[in-house]
Amino acid sequence: MIVRDLLVEPKRFTDLHRGLARIPTNILTARLKELEEAGVVQRRIQPRPAAGVVYELTPYGRELEGVVVALGRWGAKNLGNPREGEIVTADSLVTALRTTFVPQAARGVSATYELRLGDIIINAQIEDGRLVVNSGPAEKPDLIVETGPALRALFAEDLTPGEALQSGAVHINGDAGLFPAFASMFRIEPMPSTPA
Repeated sequence: MIVRDLLVEPKRFTDLHRGLARIPTNILTARLKELEEAGVVQRRIQPRPAAGVVYELTPYGRELEGVVVALGRWGAKNLGNPREGEIVTADSLVTALRTTFVPQAARGVSATYELRLGDIIINAQIEDGRLVVNSGPAEKPDLIVETGPALRALFAEDLTPGEALQSGAVHINGDAGLFPAFASMFRIEPMPSTPA
């Protein structure tokens, strides 16, 4: 989870802890030290005005991106809605979009989306099969998508874009024609059926 969050961007200790709130600070400190000793993470001093120490992945640590994405894709098959007390962060949502992105479905698409889940806002720029996703609002979104747990159902094809809008589980603002494309570019594969 530390590597997942650092794949999004470098972070201060307090930012890491906020996103991984269930990990006691002494355990997080120990894990960061282990990752530093293994050459996966390094500390860097930020220049002013931000000033302070941030943790970031080394080039060696960045090599884990494919593994993290593959694990996320695998785990998403069995992922339900967040349980009570589970924390959804901007970083976990950024990773979820990277994990479920289907480049072939995005061929020929050029659009900027802003995704809002409660207080969490992220943006996704799609450009002909390529995805760039970051935390925070989009500068000029073509479409704003506001939703909650229905996002998972949409990506798993348990809910069509029309059903999502009609039920009120999703609200959009902007070019409505881009919403079906958005839903088709992110996919959670179903669990394989087990033989009887």
